[in-house]
Amino acid sequence: MKNTFGNYVSVTLFGESHGAEIGVVMDGLAPGIPVDENFIAEKLKKRRPSGVISTARVEEDKFRIVSGVFGGVTTGAPLCILIPNKNVNSKDYSLLSETPRPSHADFAAHCKYHGNQDYRGGGHFSGRLTAALVAAGAIAQSALLAKGIKIGTHISSIGEISDRWFEDFDSDVERLKENPTLDPIAWHEMQEYIKSVAKEGDSVGGILETAVTGMPKGVGEPWFDGVEGVIARAIYAIPAVKGVEFGAGFGFGKMRGSQANDPFAIRNGEVVTLTNNNGGINGGITNGMPIIFRTAVKPTPSIFIEQQTVNLKTMMDEKLSLKGRHDPAIVHRAAPVVDAMTAIALLDMLCGRFGTDYLIP
Repeated sequence: MKNTFGNYVSVTLFGESHGAEIGVVMDGLAPGIPVDENFIAEKLKKRRPSGVISTARVEEDKFRIVSGVFGGVTTGAPLCILIPNKNVNSKDYSLLSETPRPSHADFAAHCKYHGNQDYRGGGHFSGRLTAALVAAGAIAQSALLAKGIKIGTHISSIGEISDRWFEDFDSDVERLKENPTLDPIAWHEMQEYIKSVAKEGDSVGGILETAVTGMPKGVGEPWFDGVEGVIARAIYAIPAVKGVEFGAGFGFGKMRGSQANDPFAIRNGEVVTLTNNNGGINGGITNGMPIIFRTAVKPTPSIFIEQQTVNLKTMMDEKLSLKGRHDPAIVHRAAPVVDAMTAIALLDMLCGRFGTDYLIP
């Protein structure tokens, strides 16, 4: 299995949803980078379930940093974080080895691993493992913040309910420390909609929008290691992500060149663009404008409505009625994961451009 991301600072993910622990190893971090465990705990809290709009499985996420940190800073050795799984209920998944859930990884995993995969709670494919990514991403975010690089993700829409767009990027990113939307009324309406869908035993998806400010110009590579490609690869690792678009994205298909182009100008002695349809990236390389992208998160596949599946043992059609604890929506919990994976991707690209010592304060 290929579970490692990154060329200069790599992140390796391991564990299963109902295993003893999940974890992550970060390798390539320069020595002397501060590691704030309170900051990591804060980010993990944002990913944790929140009341009736989330799963009833609530883990404390009491992580342990078991290597790579001494005296509150990185040592330069591989950094390993472990997070225990305690609130598990494996019996709810006893039939899933034979009856795969529609739109889950159950059947694909069965084909790849010949039925030897841990199917409990989705095993290695579970969104539970994103907790480890958020912990690693918090270390990356903290290092980027020290360089003036900020990342913020808001819920752009759930169903037909939409949040406002980013306006003042720096202040809006700060606002997202407390709320998952830029408009608090939108978040209230979204929660009520999720509750109504949950009462029907169904689930709902949504769109996240991410902004990155303070990113230096000239980072990224043409062709195969462009900023869009590296970020997109990181974001697509998040379970349930089915689409990523940068800047105007698919909206370019309805534009003329005169509408789509971003004119250059000099402001305060710096080259800027008057619009940002390209989302801060040209030719795969940052141009100094805010990086903007959106992420499509599909509805949670685990629903409490009877569904059509098959029995892999009898090779017959079968009906499936799920048990267990599942999120009616995961888009709000995915936002801190998108922040984390964006930070990990940017960290790796910055180290490729300026060297790993770039992150040392």
